[in-house]
Amino acid sequence: MSSPVEIPYKSFVQIVRDLETPIYMQVTHQLIQAIQRGYLPANTRLPGTRALSALLDLHRNTVVAAYEELLTQGWVEARPNKGTFVIGTPAGKGRKLSGLSGGVMSWSGYPQETGFTFQKTNLLDNPFEHSECTHVFNDGIPDIRLSHIDQHSRWYSAQLKRRSTKKMLGHYNQDGSEFFKKHLANYLNLSRGLHISRENLLITRSTEMSIYIASEILLNKGDIVLVGELSYFASNMIFQKSGAAIKTVSIDEEGIDVAAVKAMCEQYPVRMLYLTPHHHYPTTVTLSAQRRLALLELAKTYGFIILEDDYDYDFHYDKNPVLPLASADTHGMVIYVGSFGKSLAPGFRTGFIVAPQNLMVEMRKLLGIIDRQGDIVMEQALGEMIAEGEIHRYLKKSLKIYEQRRDDCTALLQQYLGGHIRFQKPSGGLAIWAEWAAPVNLSQVSKICARSDLFIPKTILYQNRNITAMRLGFGDLNETEMEKAIAILAKAVSDLAQ
Repeated sequence: MSSPVEIPYKSFVQIVRDLETPIYMQVTHQLIQAIQRGYLPANTRLPGTRALSALLDLHRNTVVAAYEELLTQGWVEARPNKGTFVIGTPAGKGRKLSGLSGGVMSWSGYPQETGFTFQKTNLLDNPFEHSECTHVFNDGIPDIRLSHIDQHSRWYSAQLKRRSTKKMLGHYNQDGSEFFKKHLANYLNLSRGLHISRENLLITRSTEMSIYIASEILLNKGDIVLVGELSYFASNMIFQKSGAAIKTVSIDEEGIDVAAVKAMCEQYPVRMLYLTPHHHYPTTVTLSAQRRLALLELAKTYGFIILEDDYDYDFHYDKNPVLPLASADTHGMVIYVGSFGKSLAPGFRTGFIVAPQNLMVEMRKLLGIIDRQGDIVMEQALGEMIAEGEIHRYLKKSLKIYEQRRDDCTALLQQYLGGHIRFQKPSGGLAIWAEWAAPVNLSQVSKICARSDLFIPKTILYQNRNITAMRLGFGDLNETEMEKAIAILAKAVSDLAQ
Protein backbone atom coordinates (compact mmCIF):
# COMPACT_ATOMS: atom_id res chain seq x y z
CA MET A 1 0.00 0.00 0.00
CA SER A 2 1.17 3.52 -0.68
CA SER A 3 2.74 5.57 2.07
CA PRO A 4 0.18 7.05 4.52
CA VAL A 5 1.24 10.57 3.64
CA GLU A 6 -0.22 10.09 0.13
CA ILE A 7 -3.71 9.54 1.53
CA PRO A 8 -5.58 12.85 1.95
CA TYR A 9 -6.77 12.23 5.52
CA LYS A 10 -7.74 15.84 5.99
CA SER A 11 -10.28 15.50 3.18
CA PHE A 12 -12.37 12.85 4.96
CA VAL A 13 -11.61 13.51 8.64
CA GLN A 14 -13.42 16.77 9.26
CA ILE A 15 -13.89 18.08 12.79
CA VAL A 16 -16.97 20.00 13.94
CA ARG A 17 -16.04 21.49 17.32
CA ASP A 18 -19.52 22.52 18.44
CA LEU A 19 -20.97 18.99 18.28
CA GLU A 20 -21.79 17.08 21.43
CA THR A 21 -19.78 14.11 20.08
CA PRO A 22 -16.21 14.22 21.50
CA ILE A 23 -13.58 15.12 18.93
CA TYR A 24 -11.68 11.85 19.37
CA MET A 25 -14.90 9.95 18.57
CA GLN A 26 -15.46 12.09 15.48
CA VAL A 27 -11.99 11.07 14.30
CA THR A 28 -12.73 7.42 15.16
CA HIS A 29 -16.05 7.34 13.33
CA GLN A 30 -14.70 8.93 10.17
CA LEU A 31 -11.70 6.61 10.04
CA ILE A 32 -14.08 3.65 10.44
CA GLN A 33 -16.19 4.99 7.56
CA ALA A 34 -13.06 5.23 5.41
CA ILE A 35 -12.19 1.62 6.24
CA GLN A 36 -15.73 0.39 5.55
CA ARG A 37 -15.88 2.16 2.19
CA GLY A 38 -12.52 0.80 1.09
CA TYR A 39 -10.66 4.11 1.13
CA LEU A 40 -8.35 2.62 3.75
CA PRO A 41 -8.08 -1.01 2.60
CA ALA A 42 -6.70 -3.89 4.65
CA ASN A 43 -3.02 -3.64 5.62
CA THR A 44 -2.89 0.12 5.16
CA ARG A 45 -0.46 1.68 7.66
CA LEU A 46 -1.96 4.68 9.41
CA PRO A 47 0.19 7.75 10.13
CA GLY A 48 1.83 8.04 13.52
CA THR A 49 -0.12 9.90 16.17
CA ARG A 50 2.17 12.93 16.00
CA ALA A 51 1.95 13.13 12.21
CA LEU A 52 -1.86 12.82 12.12
CA SER A 53 -2.37 15.29 14.99
CA ALA A 54 -0.23 17.84 13.16
CA LEU A 55 -2.09 17.17 9.89
CA LEU A 56 -5.53 17.59 11.50
CA ASP A 57 -4.44 20.40 13.84
CA LEU A 58 -5.41 18.41 16.94
CA HIS A 59 -3.75 17.62 20.25
CA ARG A 60 -1.76 14.40 20.06
CA ASN A 61 -3.70 12.92 23.00
CA THR A 62 -6.92 13.24 20.93
CA VAL A 63 -5.44 11.12 18.13
CA VAL A 64 -4.00 8.65 20.66
CA ALA A 65 -7.51 8.23 22.13
CA ALA A 66 -8.96 7.71 18.63
CA TYR A 67 -6.38 5.04 17.80
CA GLU A 68 -7.04 3.28 21.11
CA GLU A 69 -10.76 3.25 20.30
CA LEU A 70 -10.02 1.76 16.86
CA LEU A 71 -7.89 -0.93 18.52
CA THR A 72 -10.61 -1.68 21.06
CA GLN A 73 -13.26 -2.05 18.36
CA GLY A 74 -10.96 -4.25 16.29
CA TRP A 75 -10.59 -2.07 13.20
CA VAL A 76 -6.80 -1.81 13.41
CA GLU A 77 -3.89 -3.68 14.93
CA ALA A 78 -0.62 -2.42 16.39
CA ARG A 79 2.49 -4.14 15.03
CA PRO A 80 5.60 -3.65 17.22
CA ASN A 81 8.22 -1.37 15.67
CA LYS A 82 6.09 -1.07 12.51
CA GLY A 83 3.04 1.04 13.32
CA THR A 84 -0.77 0.80 13.25
CA PHE A 85 -2.38 -1.12 10.40
CA VAL A 86 -5.92 -1.68 9.14
CA ILE A 87 -6.91 -5.27 9.89
CA GLY A 88 -7.72 -7.98 7.35
CA THR A 89 -6.18 -9.52 4.28
CA PRO A 90 -5.46 -7.13 1.39
CA ALA A 91 -8.11 -7.44 -1.30
CA GLY A 92 -6.41 -5.27 -3.88
CA LYS A 93 -5.53 -1.62 -4.04
CA GLY A 94 -8.82 -0.51 -2.47
CA ARG A 95 -11.20 2.10 -3.82
CA LYS A 96 -9.81 5.18 -5.39
CA LEU A 97 -10.62 8.34 -3.50
CA SER A 98 -12.93 10.45 -5.62
CA GLY A 99 -15.24 13.38 -5.23
CA LEU A 100 -12.49 15.75 -4.07
CA SER A 101 -13.63 19.35 -4.27
CA GLY A 102 -11.31 22.03 -3.01
CA GLY A 103 -9.30 19.40 -1.14
CA VAL A 104 -12.39 18.11 0.73
CA MET A 105 -13.66 14.55 0.37
CA SER A 106 -17.34 14.29 -0.60
CA TRP A 107 -18.63 11.06 0.93
CA SER A 108 -20.90 8.96 -1.27
CA GLY A 109 -23.21 8.52 1.72
CA TYR A 110 -25.58 5.64 2.21
CA PRO A 111 -25.90 3.34 -0.85
CA GLN A 112 -28.45 4.59 -3.35
CA GLU A 113 -29.41 1.07 -4.43
CA THR A 114 -29.30 -2.43 -2.99
CA GLY A 115 -26.67 -4.91 -4.03
CA PHE A 116 -29.37 -7.57 -4.50
CA THR A 117 -32.58 -7.95 -6.45
CA PHE A 118 -36.05 -8.00 -4.91
CA GLN A 119 -39.67 -8.10 -5.99
CA LYS A 120 -41.23 -4.73 -6.76
CA THR A 121 -44.91 -3.83 -6.95
CA ASN A 122 -46.93 -0.80 -7.90
CA LEU A 123 -50.05 -2.10 -6.15
CA LEU A 124 -49.29 -0.15 -2.99
CA ASP A 125 -48.09 3.08 -4.60
CA ASN A 126 -49.26 6.00 -2.49
CA PRO A 127 -52.36 7.44 -4.20
CA PHE A 128 -52.42 10.56 -2.07
CA GLU A 129 -51.21 13.89 -3.37
CA HIS A 130 -49.93 16.95 -1.56
CA SER A 131 -50.67 20.57 -2.27
CA GLU A 132 -49.94 23.95 -0.74
CA CYS A 133 -53.34 25.32 -1.72
CA THR A 134 -55.26 27.14 0.99
CA HIS A 135 -58.55 25.42 0.18
CA VAL A 136 -58.84 21.63 -0.11
CA PHE A 137 -61.61 19.17 -0.87
CA ASN A 138 -61.15 15.66 0.54
CA ASP A 139 -63.26 12.51 0.67
CA GLY A 140 -64.80 13.30 4.06
CA ILE A 141 -62.64 13.65 7.16
CA PRO A 142 -63.47 15.15 10.57
CA ASP A 143 -62.37 18.65 11.52
CA ILE A 144 -59.45 18.42 13.93
CA ARG A 145 -60.30 21.95 15.09
CA LEU A 146 -63.38 20.51 16.78
CA SER A 147 -61.29 18.03 18.75
CA HIS A 148 -60.81 18.91 22.40
CA ILE A 149 -57.11 18.06 22.26
CA ASP A 150 -56.32 19.63 25.65
CA GLN A 151 -59.04 17.60 27.30
CA HIS A 152 -57.94 14.41 25.56
CA SER A 153 -54.38 15.08 26.64
CA ARG A 154 -55.50 15.30 30.26
CA TRP A 155 -57.12 11.88 29.99
CA TYR A 156 -53.90 10.49 28.51
CA SER A 157 -51.69 12.18 31.11
CA ALA A 158 -53.87 10.86 33.94
CA GLN A 159 -53.38 7.32 32.67
CA LEU A 160 -49.60 7.73 32.57
CA LYS A 161 -49.60 8.68 36.24
CA ARG A 162 -51.61 5.68 37.37
CA ARG A 163 -49.66 2.88 38.98
CA SER A 164 -51.80 0.20 37.31
CA THR A 165 -51.01 1.61 33.86
CA LYS A 166 -47.29 1.92 34.59
CA LYS A 167 -47.16 -1.80 35.38
CA MET A 168 -48.50 -2.58 31.91
CA LEU A 169 -45.78 -0.58 30.17
CA GLY A 170 -43.18 -3.23 30.93
CA HIS A 171 -45.02 -5.94 29.01
CA TYR A 172 -45.94 -6.67 25.43
CA ASN A 173 -49.54 -5.72 24.80
CA GLN A 174 -50.57 -7.17 21.45
CA ASP A 175 -53.82 -8.32 23.04
CA GLY A 176 -54.62 -4.71 23.92
CA SER A 177 -56.10 -3.24 27.07
CA GLU A 178 -58.66 -5.59 28.58
CA PHE A 179 -60.26 -2.55 30.23
CA PHE A 180 -60.71 -0.85 26.85
CA LYS A 181 -61.97 -3.99 25.14
CA LYS A 182 -64.53 -4.55 27.87
CA HIS A 183 -65.94 -1.03 27.56
CA LEU A 184 -65.65 -0.97 23.75
CA ALA A 185 -67.60 -4.25 23.55
CA ASN A 186 -70.34 -2.73 25.72
CA TYR A 187 -70.29 0.46 23.64
CA LEU A 188 -70.66 -1.48 20.37
CA ASN A 189 -73.39 -3.67 21.80
CA LEU A 190 -75.42 -0.65 22.90
CA SER A 191 -74.81 1.59 19.89
CA ARG A 192 -74.72 -0.97 17.06
CA GLY A 193 -76.85 -3.85 18.25
CA LEU A 194 -74.01 -6.36 18.47
CA HIS A 195 -73.89 -9.27 20.90
CA ILE A 196 -70.18 -9.60 21.58
CA SER A 197 -67.75 -9.89 24.47
CA ARG A 198 -64.20 -8.61 24.63
CA GLU A 199 -63.07 -12.03 23.36
CA ASN A 200 -64.58 -11.10 19.98
CA LEU A 201 -62.53 -7.90 19.68
CA LEU A 202 -59.13 -7.17 18.18
CA ILE A 203 -57.76 -3.63 18.58
CA THR A 204 -55.78 -2.29 15.62
CA ARG A 205 -54.27 1.02 14.55
CA SER A 206 -56.76 1.76 11.77
CA THR A 207 -59.51 0.37 9.57
CA GLU A 208 -56.91 -0.29 6.87
CA MET A 209 -54.83 -2.40 9.27
CA SER A 210 -57.97 -4.33 10.18
CA ILE A 211 -58.67 -5.07 6.49
CA TYR A 212 -55.04 -6.07 5.98
CA ILE A 213 -55.13 -8.54 8.89
CA ALA A 214 -58.41 -10.03 7.67
CA SER A 215 -57.00 -10.38 4.15
CA GLU A 216 -53.78 -12.04 5.32
CA ILE A 217 -55.69 -14.59 7.38
CA LEU A 218 -58.65 -15.26 5.09
CA LEU A 219 -57.43 -14.84 1.51
CA ASN A 220 -55.15 -16.94 -0.63
CA LYS A 221 -53.73 -16.23 -4.06
CA GLY A 222 -56.46 -16.41 -6.68
CA ASP A 223 -59.39 -16.13 -4.25
CA ILE A 224 -62.28 -14.11 -5.66
CA VAL A 225 -63.31 -10.96 -3.77
CA LEU A 226 -66.44 -9.05 -4.79
CA VAL A 227 -66.49 -5.27 -4.35
CA GLY A 228 -68.80 -2.51 -5.49
CA GLU A 229 -68.36 -1.20 -9.00
CA LEU A 230 -67.19 1.94 -7.23
CA SER A 231 -65.32 1.01 -4.06
CA TYR A 232 -62.71 2.13 -1.53
CA PHE A 233 -59.35 2.26 -3.28
CA ALA A 234 -57.28 1.35 -0.18
CA SER A 235 -59.17 -1.89 0.44
CA ASN A 236 -58.82 -2.82 -3.24
CA MET A 237 -55.06 -2.29 -2.97
CA ILE A 238 -54.91 -4.60 0.06
CA PHE A 239 -56.92 -7.35 -1.66
CA GLN A 240 -54.74 -7.18 -4.75
CA LYS A 241 -51.58 -7.33 -2.63
CA SER A 242 -52.96 -10.52 -1.06
CA GLY A 243 -53.18 -12.01 -4.55
CA ALA A 244 -56.96 -11.97 -4.70
CA ALA A 245 -58.88 -11.57 -7.94
CA ILE A 246 -61.25 -8.62 -7.62
CA LYS A 247 -64.59 -8.69 -9.41
CA THR A 248 -67.01 -5.76 -9.32
CA VAL A 249 -70.74 -5.70 -8.68
CA SER A 250 -73.07 -2.87 -9.68
CA ILE A 251 -74.37 -0.30 -7.19
CA ASP A 252 -77.71 1.50 -7.30
CA GLU A 253 -79.75 3.74 -4.99
CA GLU A 254 -80.28 0.84 -2.55
CA GLY A 255 -76.64 -0.18 -2.38
CA ILE A 256 -74.96 -3.23 -3.84
CA ASP A 257 -76.98 -5.29 -6.34
CA VAL A 258 -77.84 -8.54 -4.54
CA ALA A 259 -79.00 -10.25 -7.73
CA ALA A 260 -75.61 -9.53 -9.29
CA VAL A 261 -73.89 -10.98 -6.22
CA LYS A 262 -75.93 -14.16 -6.55
CA ALA A 263 -75.10 -14.40 -10.24
CA MET A 264 -71.39 -14.12 -9.41
CA CYS A 265 -71.71 -16.87 -6.81
CA GLU A 266 -73.36 -19.18 -9.35
CA GLN A 267 -70.53 -18.54 -11.79
CA TYR A 268 -67.47 -18.37 -9.49
CA PRO A 269 -66.33 -19.77 -6.12
CA VAL A 270 -66.59 -16.41 -4.34
CA ARG A 271 -64.47 -16.20 -1.18
CA MET A 272 -65.35 -12.74 0.13
CA LEU A 273 -67.72 -9.81 -0.36
CA TYR A 274 -66.43 -6.43 0.82
CA LEU A 275 -69.14 -3.96 1.84
CA THR A 276 -69.53 -0.46 3.27
CA PRO A 277 -73.29 -0.81 3.81
CA HIS A 278 -73.98 2.02 6.25
CA HIS A 279 -72.78 4.65 3.77
CA HIS A 280 -71.38 3.03 0.66
CA TYR A 281 -67.98 4.40 -0.28
CA PRO A 282 -67.91 6.57 -2.34
CA THR A 283 -71.60 7.06 -3.25
CA THR A 284 -72.86 7.37 0.40
CA VAL A 285 -76.03 5.29 -0.30
CA THR A 286 -77.34 3.05 2.50
CA LEU A 287 -77.88 -0.64 1.86
CA SER A 288 -81.58 -1.39 2.25
CA ALA A 289 -82.85 -3.69 5.02
CA GLN A 290 -84.23 -6.17 2.49
CA ARG A 291 -80.88 -6.47 0.73
CA ARG A 292 -79.06 -6.89 4.04
CA LEU A 293 -81.15 -9.94 4.91
CA ALA A 294 -80.74 -11.30 1.38
CA LEU A 295 -76.95 -10.97 1.55
CA LEU A 296 -76.78 -12.79 4.88
CA GLU A 297 -78.81 -15.63 3.37
CA LEU A 298 -76.56 -15.74 0.28
CA ALA A 299 -73.44 -15.84 2.46
CA LYS A 300 -74.82 -18.82 4.36
CA THR A 301 -75.89 -20.59 1.15
CA TYR A 302 -72.70 -20.07 -0.87
CA GLY A 303 -70.24 -19.91 2.03
CA PHE A 304 -68.59 -16.59 1.25
CA ILE A 305 -67.28 -14.17 3.90
CA ILE A 306 -68.85 -10.73 4.29
CA LEU A 307 -66.21 -8.19 5.28
CA GLU A 308 -68.30 -5.30 6.60
CA ASP A 309 -66.44 -1.98 6.81
CA ASP A 310 -68.41 0.46 8.96
CA TYR A 311 -65.92 3.28 8.54
CA ASP A 312 -68.17 6.20 9.54
CA TYR A 313 -70.97 4.77 11.69
CA ASP A 314 -70.46 7.53 14.26
CA PHE A 315 -71.64 10.15 11.78
CA HIS A 316 -75.38 9.61 11.36
CA TYR A 317 -77.99 12.34 11.52
CA ASP A 318 -81.16 10.24 11.69
CA LYS A 319 -82.56 9.29 15.07
CA ASN A 320 -82.74 5.63 14.08
CA PRO A 321 -79.53 4.63 12.25
CA VAL A 322 -79.42 1.37 10.34
CA LEU A 323 -77.67 -1.35 12.33
CA PRO A 324 -74.73 -3.23 10.79
CA LEU A 325 -75.11 -6.65 9.14
CA ALA A 326 -73.01 -8.08 11.94
CA SER A 327 -75.85 -7.40 14.38
CA ALA A 328 -78.08 -9.88 12.50
CA ASP A 329 -75.43 -12.49 11.69
CA THR A 330 -76.21 -15.80 13.41
CA HIS A 331 -74.00 -18.08 11.30
CA GLY A 332 -70.56 -16.46 11.74
CA MET A 333 -70.29 -15.22 8.15
CA VAL A 334 -69.62 -11.52 8.87
CA ILE A 335 -66.29 -9.97 9.85
CA TYR A 336 -66.99 -6.47 11.13
CA VAL A 337 -64.30 -3.77 11.01
CA GLY A 338 -64.52 -0.14 11.96
CA SER A 339 -62.87 2.71 13.83
CA PHE A 340 -63.41 4.11 17.29
CA GLY A 341 -62.88 7.78 18.07
CA LYS A 342 -62.91 8.94 14.48
CA SER A 343 -64.36 12.25 15.60
CA LEU A 344 -61.41 12.72 17.97
CA ALA A 345 -57.92 13.97 17.08
CA PRO A 346 -56.13 11.47 14.77
CA GLY A 347 -53.73 10.30 17.48
CA PHE A 348 -56.68 9.24 19.66
CA ARG A 349 -58.31 6.90 17.14
CA THR A 350 -58.12 3.14 16.92
CA GLY A 351 -59.40 0.49 14.58
CA PHE A 352 -61.05 -2.74 15.61
CA ILE A 353 -62.18 -6.11 14.26
CA VAL A 354 -65.20 -8.05 15.50
CA ALA A 355 -65.22 -11.76 14.68
CA PRO A 356 -65.94 -15.19 16.19
CA GLN A 357 -63.39 -16.38 18.75
CA ASN A 358 -61.81 -19.13 16.64
CA LEU A 359 -60.83 -16.56 13.99
CA MET A 360 -59.68 -14.15 16.69
CA VAL A 361 -57.03 -16.69 17.74
CA GLU A 362 -55.37 -16.50 14.32
CA MET A 363 -55.77 -12.75 14.00
CA ARG A 364 -54.09 -12.17 17.35
CA LYS A 365 -51.11 -14.20 16.14
CA LEU A 366 -50.65 -11.90 13.16
CA LEU A 367 -51.18 -8.74 15.21
CA GLY A 368 -48.52 -10.01 17.61
CA ILE A 369 -46.03 -9.88 14.75
CA ILE A 370 -46.90 -6.55 13.15
CA ASP A 371 -47.87 -4.57 16.27
CA ARG A 372 -46.62 -6.45 19.29
CA GLN A 373 -46.24 -3.44 21.57
CA GLY A 374 -49.62 -1.80 20.97
CA ASP A 375 -50.57 1.47 22.67
CA ILE A 376 -51.80 0.47 26.11
CA VAL A 377 -51.88 4.01 27.52
CA MET A 378 -54.08 5.33 24.71
CA GLU A 379 -56.43 2.36 24.97
CA GLN A 380 -56.76 2.84 28.72
CA ALA A 381 -57.61 6.51 28.18
CA LEU A 382 -60.20 5.69 25.52
CA GLY A 383 -61.72 3.05 27.77
CA GLU A 384 -62.13 5.63 30.50
CA MET A 385 -63.74 8.06 28.07
CA ILE A 386 -66.38 5.40 27.38
CA ALA A 387 -66.80 4.49 31.04
CA GLU A 388 -67.26 8.15 32.06
CA GLY A 389 -69.66 8.88 29.20
CA GLU A 390 -67.29 11.46 27.71
CA ILE A 391 -67.39 9.93 24.23
CA HIS A 392 -71.20 10.15 24.14
CA ARG A 393 -71.17 13.82 25.14
CA TYR A 394 -68.48 14.64 22.59
CA LEU A 395 -70.27 12.84 19.74
CA LYS A 396 -73.58 14.52 20.56
CA LYS A 397 -71.98 17.95 20.39
CA SER A 398 -69.91 17.34 17.24
CA LEU A 399 -72.78 15.71 15.35
CA LYS A 400 -74.82 18.91 15.58
CA ILE A 401 -71.97 20.81 13.94
CA TYR A 402 -71.45 18.24 11.19
CA GLU A 403 -75.16 18.07 10.46
CA GLN A 404 -75.24 21.85 10.04
CA ARG A 405 -72.21 21.67 7.74
CA ARG A 406 -73.95 19.02 5.65
CA ASP A 407 -76.98 21.30 5.28
CA ASP A 408 -74.77 24.29 4.44
CA CYS A 409 -72.86 22.29 1.84
CA THR A 410 -75.96 21.00 0.06
CA ALA A 411 -77.44 24.53 -0.01
CA LEU A 412 -74.23 25.99 -1.46
CA LEU A 413 -73.92 23.23 -4.06
CA GLN A 414 -77.48 23.92 -5.16
CA GLN A 415 -76.79 27.65 -5.29
CA TYR A 416 -73.54 27.52 -7.26
CA LEU A 417 -73.77 24.25 -9.22
CA GLY A 418 -77.45 23.33 -9.21
CA GLY A 419 -77.61 23.36 -12.99
CA HIS A 420 -74.57 21.12 -13.38
CA ILE A 421 -74.81 18.42 -10.71
CA ARG A 422 -77.33 16.19 -8.99
CA PHE A 423 -77.01 14.79 -5.48
CA GLN A 424 -78.92 13.45 -2.51
CA LYS A 425 -78.52 14.86 0.98
CA PRO A 426 -76.79 12.01 2.84
CA SER A 427 -78.30 10.65 6.05
CA GLY A 428 -74.85 10.41 7.57
CA GLY A 429 -71.15 10.55 6.88
CA LEU A 430 -68.99 13.56 6.06
CA ALA A 431 -69.18 13.65 2.27
CA ILE A 432 -71.64 14.27 -0.56
CA TRP A 433 -71.73 12.25 -3.78
CA ALA A 434 -72.23 14.69 -6.65
CA GLU A 435 -72.85 13.41 -10.19
CA TRP A 436 -72.54 15.73 -13.18
CA ALA A 437 -75.55 16.08 -15.42
CA ALA A 438 -73.32 16.36 -18.48
CA PRO A 439 -69.77 15.01 -18.88
CA VAL A 440 -67.01 17.43 -17.92
CA ASN A 441 -63.27 16.81 -17.83
CA LEU A 442 -62.72 16.58 -14.07
CA SER A 443 -58.96 16.46 -14.44
CA GLN A 444 -59.01 19.79 -16.22
CA VAL A 445 -61.43 21.20 -13.63
CA SER A 446 -58.98 20.17 -10.90
CA LYS A 447 -56.09 21.94 -12.66
CA ILE A 448 -58.08 25.14 -13.10
CA CYS A 449 -59.12 25.07 -9.44
CA ALA A 450 -55.49 24.65 -8.35
CA ARG A 451 -54.62 27.91 -10.09
CA SER A 452 -57.27 29.57 -7.88
CA ASP A 453 -55.87 28.03 -4.65
CA LEU A 454 -58.28 25.08 -4.43
CA PHE A 455 -56.84 21.56 -4.38
CA ILE A 456 -59.04 18.69 -5.60
CA PRO A 457 -57.16 15.36 -5.27
CA LYS A 458 -57.59 12.65 -7.87
CA THR A 459 -58.80 10.21 -5.19
CA ILE A 460 -62.20 11.98 -5.05
CA LEU A 461 -62.70 12.10 -8.84
CA TYR A 462 -64.68 9.34 -10.55
CA GLN A 463 -64.92 9.45 -14.30
CA ASN A 464 -65.40 6.88 -17.02
CA ARG A 465 -67.69 6.56 -20.02
CA ASN A 466 -70.65 5.84 -17.72
CA ILE A 467 -70.17 8.29 -14.87
CA THR A 468 -68.73 11.68 -14.00
CA ALA A 469 -68.83 12.32 -10.27
CA MET A 470 -67.01 13.68 -7.24
CA ARG A 471 -67.03 12.75 -3.57
CA LEU A 472 -66.95 16.11 -1.81
CA GLY A 473 -66.03 16.08 1.88
CA PHE A 474 -67.61 18.80 4.00
CA GLY A 475 -66.62 17.72 7.51
CA ASP A 476 -63.46 19.79 7.88
CA LEU A 477 -64.82 22.99 6.27
CA ASN A 478 -66.71 25.73 8.05
CA GLU A 479 -69.36 27.70 6.16
CA THR A 480 -66.96 30.43 4.96
CA GLU A 481 -64.34 27.94 3.76
CA MET A 482 -67.03 25.82 2.13
CA GLU A 483 -68.53 28.71 0.17
CA LYS A 484 -65.11 29.84 -1.06
CA ALA A 485 -64.20 26.32 -2.24
CA ILE A 486 -67.51 25.72 -4.00
CA ALA A 487 -67.38 29.14 -5.65
CA ILE A 488 -63.92 28.35 -7.06
CA LEU A 489 -65.18 24.98 -8.31
CA ALA A 490 -68.20 26.60 -9.99
CA LYS A 491 -66.03 29.20 -11.71
CA ALA A 492 -63.64 26.50 -12.95
CA VAL A 493 -66.56 24.62 -14.51
CA SER A 494 -67.76 27.82 -16.14
CA ASP A 495 -64.31 28.68 -17.47
CA LEU A 496 -63.88 25.21 -18.93
CA ALA A 497 -67.22 25.46 -20.75
CA GLN A 498 -66.21 28.66 -22.54
